[in-house]
Amino acid sequence: MNDKAALRRQLAARRATIGASERQQWDARIAARVLAWWQLSEPATLGVYQALKGEVDLSAALLELHARGVQLLLPVVVARHAALAFAEWCPGEAMHVDAMGVAVPQQLRMVARPPALLVPCLGFDAQGYRLGYGGGYYDRTLAAPPRPRTAGIAYACQRAAFAALAHDIALDVVLTEAE
Repeated sequence: MNDKAALRRQLAARRATIGASERQQWDARIAARVLAWWQLSEPATLGVYQALKGEVDLSAALLELHARGVQLLLPVVVARHAALAFAEWCPGEAMHVDAMGVAVPQQLRMVARPPALLVPCLGFDAQGYRLGYGGGYYDRTLAAPPRPRTAGIAYACQRAAFAALAHDIALDVVLTEAE
């Protein structure tokens, strides 16, 4: 399918059909895979995300990582058509919704880009290319050296065929409940 806007709508609709108990089980499996992925190199700092629009909820894994002393960072859009910036975040701290509709810490403590990054996916393909919401923020972030180690986060039903563009950057791995 070449029309990415239509594919985005299709994948969002597919994700919306996942039942609550199934979603809870799948989120737990994915969270366990995230912890196993983190343990491969145990980065002291990790870029994470706050789930929105039905994305995989990694709250349990993020609490565990925080308890292990990992510095967690949330992405922050600082300018349109720019790479993401990152702010330190601790589970439970006061948050607010930014102009992009994304939850960020109320008190932004900006830090350098992390060496490893969890990337939410609306869709993904067999080669590890990600389909997001179309803003290009993650691709611009991954294009700037040094490139962080990446794990895409998605449900297996979000795998799709689509043409990667020249600016798209494949993720190192995509973690799902099935893979």
